[in-house]
Amino acid sequence: MIVVVAPGQGSQTPGFLEPWLADPAHRARLEALGEAAGIDLVAHGMVSDADTIRDTAVAQPLIVAASLLSAAALLDGRRDRVGAVAGHSVGEFAAAAIAGVLDENDAMRLVRERGLAMAEAAGAVPTGMSAVLGGDADALAERLVELGLEAANVNGGGQTVVAGELRNLDALASDPVPGTRVVPLQVAGAFHTSYMGSAVERVRAGAATVRVADPVIRLYTNRDGAVVTSGAGFVELLVGQISSPVRWDLCMESMAADGVTGVIELLPAGALVGLAKRGLRGVPSVAIRTPDDLPAAIEMLESA
Repeated sequence: MIVVVAPGQGSQTPGFLEPWLADPAHRARLEALGEAAGIDLVAHGMVSDADTIRDTAVAQPLIVAASLLSAAALLDGRRDRVGAVAGHSVGEFAAAAIAGVLDENDAMRLVRERGLAMAEAAGAVPTGMSAVLGGDADALAERLVELGLEAANVNGGGQTVVAGELRNLDALASDPVPGTRVVPLQVAGAFHTSYMGSAVERVRAGAATVRVADPVIRLYTNRDGAVVTSGAGFVELLVGQISSPVRWDLCMESMAADGVTGVIELLPAGALVGLAKRGLRGVPSVAIRTPDDLPAAIEMLESA
């Protein structure tokens, strides 16, 4: 079973779409996705600087559109070869479109609203996120309570992303749990925590306006790694996930239990195949970063 996965925020880099947009068909597709979201994704994918595309309101639709762009090239005539799909955090919007839960245009409109809402919530209090690598999980949990921090992403393979006020993240970095390494992340807020509560209601209102269908491809949810059976239920989870932890570790456990034989990470790839190497040891993976990576991904999919 080949699983196609869509990455989350932080995976974007300046100019990462340039090699794709040399193809007029890819450029036209990105322009259409940008028009749906009301944002110039061509400019942000080619010439915008790191600070601009780090802006949550820009980063989220840009990443989802990039995943959908690469998915269209990968899955053309091959959609029935996909065993399952999942997205990490905002990547769940791309996964929802690939699985047929949301129309691509609705996914883009809703993720743009999500980005704007989360950017607004992040502006209320100076917050951020840091990856904690290694160490004892129970000791880390105790330290987070002491510092008023929250576990935002439990990614598996000994990686937990924690979030909260910047001063508390600084305190953790200055006095880390023994055996851990703390790496600050280039994101603008404490996503997937209680700090995002105001964004939930704003996005819920937007979600009420989109068309929803049940998935036609096996789809895992970040909430607990379970297989989604209801499209409407998944959209509600998408909304609630804004202020709830991402359990990518449980998604990988479900993939393993279901017999995953390969993982393909959509553009802008890298982070999820890295987690798969630790959490799904021995399972081959392909990261799609440029059009040159498509042949290897297509070969993996067609050999399934």
